[in-house]
Amino acid sequence: MASQIKVPATYMRGGTSKGVFFRLDELPKAAQVAGEARDKLLMRIIGSPDPYGKQIDGMGGATSSTSKTVIVSKSDRADHDVDYLFGQVSIDKPFVDWSGNCGNLSAAIGPFAIHAGLIPESRIPENGILEVRVWQVNISKTIVVHVPIVNGMVQETGDFELDGVTFPAAEIQVDFMDPADGESSMFPTGNLVDDLIVPDVGTLNVTMINAGIPTIFVDAAAIGYQGTELQEDINNDIKALAMFEKIRAHGALKMGLIQDLEEAKTRQHTPKVAFVAKPKTYQSSSGKTVLDSDVDVLVRALSMGKLHHAMMGTAAVSIAAAACVPGTLVNLAAGGGEKESVTFGHPSGTLKVGAKASATEESGWKVEKAVMSRSARVLMEGWVRVPDETIETC
Repeated sequence: MASQIKVPATYMRGGTSKGVFFRLDELPKAAQVAGEARDKLLMRIIGSPDPYGKQIDGMGGATSSTSKTVIVSKSDRADHDVDYLFGQVSIDKPFVDWSGNCGNLSAAIGPFAIHAGLIPESRIPENGILEVRVWQVNISKTIVVHVPIVNGMVQETGDFELDGVTFPAAEIQVDFMDPADGESSMFPTGNLVDDLIVPDVGTLNVTMINAGIPTIFVDAAAIGYQGTELQEDINNDIKALAMFEKIRAHGALKMGLIQDLEEAKTRQHTPKVAFVAKPKTYQSSSGKTVLDSDVDVLVRALSMGKLHHAMMGTAAVSIAAAACVPGTLVNLAAGGGEKESVTFGHPSGTLKVGAKASATEESGWKVEKAVMSRSARVLMEGWVRVPDETIETC
């Protein structure tokens, strides 16, 4: 019978997500380069593909927020400390989606880099904030993670509360620098609002934006929602999920992210679909009352085919960018006009994000950076084990 191999790994929470983190040079040789061996290894570690949808025989938690992998290495790029590669592992299908970033786990990259010895000790202050400059490989962007240090060590505990995370922790500011797609306009069609024709759904007004992560924003009322929905209102409705996937696929085609609709099946991580509404009072998933006066706008977003329990960090960047551009659906739902920050309501509570947008002749709009606060913590470190045939068959 096949034996198992041990792979050094760290299990971390970052924001409202969890993932298995690796140093690139500690992966098996065959998995140190992109390809089948790496994908097979990560899927087996997470426990995918799993037709039962539970990932019982792996490290995944059977949600898009917990079926994640991260590979970190020292960076050869000027003014960057580490390179960060994110892999979103499909739960029930045999693929790893490398098309985008995870904004929540971005907050954990700085702490992991320090724990893993990827930051020179001479850089680490006795007390203060260490700025870890991260090159996000998937989207070719810079992220600056502000890691609190106490007595020369990463400060993980604290009193910062993040809706969607049960326990408080130390606050980590994350700056997403120039988050728009560097190869094209922040609004890929050149419009702040487009008509999107979706068969069996209708013609929808949408804002399609490439900032943080490609996202399609829809008005909640146009698809029969209030913007106060929780996970069970969407994820138990097969027809609703099919509708959102149609919107996502046709939006991806219009954004130029895919060449044909069939391609959307293997590109589940991007784009995201979100629906927005003006503020209303609602009960969050924890039972806490969110007052209409607490938020500027309501946003619900889907990730990997299901409504997210809180908000993806990269989608929060998209929300910030879209809210700060007058005339987008997000901006209009938030009251319109010029903005530099917005507090939005999501299923678990609220989140404040900041961004400053400016009009440019070259690309229409530009965001210098988007800023948000998250937290991160090491949950477990050591080794994960996988059958050695996982690598041998490659």
